[in-house]
This record gives sequence, structure tokens and C-alpha cells, in this order.
Amino acid sequence: MKSLNKNDWFIPAMLITLCLFTLVNGLFRLFGLASGMEVTPDNIRFIETPMPVVLHILGSTTFIVLGAFQFTRSIRLRWPKFHRKASVVLVPNGCIAALTGLWMSHFYALPEIDGELLYAFRMFFGSLMLLSIIMGVIAIQRRNIVQHQAWMMRGYALGAAAGTQLFTHIPWILVVGMPDELPRALLMGAGWVINLVVVELLLLKKRKHITDHQVYVG
Repeated sequence: MKSLNKNDWFIPAMLITLCLFTLVNGLFRLFGLASGMEVTPDNIRFIETPMPVVLHILGSTTFIVLGAFQFTRSIRLRWPKFHRKASVVLVPNGCIAALTGLWMSHFYALPEIDGELLYAFRMFFGSLMLLSIIMGVIAIQRRNIVQHQAWMMRGYALGAAAGTQLFTHIPWILVVGMPDELPRALLMGAGWVINLVVVELLLLKKRKHITDHQVYVG
């Protein structure tokens, strides 16, 4: 069986790199919780009720890292069993990440700077991530591979938005300084929207390619 070349690794590497800071930060938080980190106003909610954040970090990390390899066509074609078995792990972990994110947004005593708008964004996009994963599962059960891929891409994009949100914040911080409540909510929201727009553009391009090929063949 032919081995993967550098191009096959490009998409997974870029997706993991996009989320690398968030992934590392999550692992440091796990280490801090396990080792008894100092209690501060920023982390007291995690120390008092650690299970949701622990499940969220583990679920998100698995979903992002393993999910990155699901988007390489050559991997799906050469190792279809890996794609199917990985999906069995990805779906529950993606759902756990979404559900715990929703739980934390609603029940944790969040900093005042987060505000109601960011709360609404988190509830909306977290619910949309969960819905996307569920729709992806329903689609593959119906043997609709096109819809399955589309919904799973949307779910992954929403799960990976934390990586994009870092880059939406950097220009603001460099020019203006740390954002307050409204800019912070808009910058966070931009991360989810940017990822979804990228996915929809890719799906549109894919549909156009299929249509053009059908017209050409016909």
C-alpha cells in the first residue's frame, strides 16, 4: 500500500497548528487541576466543579486532533477502516465537547467581561456544533456521504473556532489593547463565523466542481 506523501499531511498539520495554542492551554489547565493550582477569581469555577472542564478539554482535544485526519481524501481512500473507527471515537467526543461547553456557559459563574452577547454566541454556536454532528451521523446512516461530509465539516469548524478566535484577538490587542465586553464578544463571534464561512465556500466550490464535471461528461 502506498504511503502518504507530504501533501497528504498538509491539511491535518494546518488544522492542528491552528488550534495548537488552545490545545496546549487546555493540557496545562488539566495539569493545574491535577496538581492543585492556586485558586484565583479566574479559575475558581474550574476548581470547585472540575468535571465539566476536564471532559470538555479531553473531548475537544480528541475531536480536533483525530478529526483533522478525517479531511484528507487519500487517508479515507487508503484506510477506510481507520476513517470508520475514528468516527466512532470522534462523534461522542465532539458531542461531549459541545455539551460541556453549553453546560459551562450556562452554569459556571463566568467573568463579567463575558457578558450576555458572548453567552448568546456560545449557546447558539455550541448548539449548532452539536446539531451538525448529529446531522452528520443521520446522513451517513442514510448513506448520504455528501451531506455527511458537509455536516461534519461544519461541526469540526465550530469545534476548532477557539484556534481562530486567538487570531481574531491578536490584531485588536496589538492596536487597541485588551478588549472589553462588547469587542470581546464580537471577536469571539468572528472566530465561529469565519470558520463557518470558510467551510461553506469549500462546500460551494466542491458542488460547483461536481456540477461542472457532470455537465462536461454529459
